[in-house]
Parts: sequence; structure tokens; C-alpha cells
Amino acid sequence: MGTIKLKNIRTFSFHGCLEEEGKIGSDYRVDLEIKTDFRKSALSDQLKDTVDYVLLNKIVVEEMDIRSKLLEHVGNRIITRIFNEIPSVSRIHLAVSKLNPPLGGDVEAVSIEMEEYRN
Repeated sequence: MGTIKLKNIRTFSFHGCLEEEGKIGSDYRVDLEIKTDFRKSALSDQLKDTVDYVLLNKIVVEEMDIRSKLLEHVGNRIITRIFNEIPSVSRIHLAVSKLNPPLGGDVEAVSIEMEEYRN
């Protein structure tokens, strides 16, 4: 088993419950960790035998472009899509952070973390 991590994927997205958040947007950070079997790719040296991290990044960016009220909702979409499109992924750990959230105070970020295993 092996791990692929994409750290600090940065997007400008329009998530949030407030109407203004859907108009002005915010900076976001996504951290993604997946588990997969590296045995075949470690021997073959072929991209087709592993999980393409370019595809993982593409999925995250595309899902972050779809407005959601809750970070949990966008996180669930990312996880569902990865499991649907990449059968070799067995576990996903995902963190989505809104940077400088409009909380009326000095808060660097608010984050959610989700972990799911393939059934």
C-alpha cells in the first residue's frame, strides 16, 4: 500500500452560507491524501499502473469551482468523484480550509476534515 499527498492546493472559490460569499469569493486550501497499491507501478514505472496526481488535482479544482454552502458538501463531492473515477483508491483523507473567513474576528482559517474508505 502507498500514499499520495497533494498539499496546499489553492483555489479561489465561492462557498459559504452568506449571499455575499457567493459574490465576492474567498481563498481556499485543500489537502488531499489517498491510499493505493504501489506494487505494480513500483515495478513497471508506468503512469497507467498508479494514481495520476494530475487527475486528483483536476478533480479537486473542478469541484471547488461548484458553489456549495457548506465545506462538508464540497468535500463529499470531491471524495465521491475520486472513488467513482479512480477504482484503485482505497482511502481518502481530505481537508478543506477557508482562509480568512468572515467571522467578525481575526481567524486565519476554518477547516473541515473528512476520511472515507472504499466499501
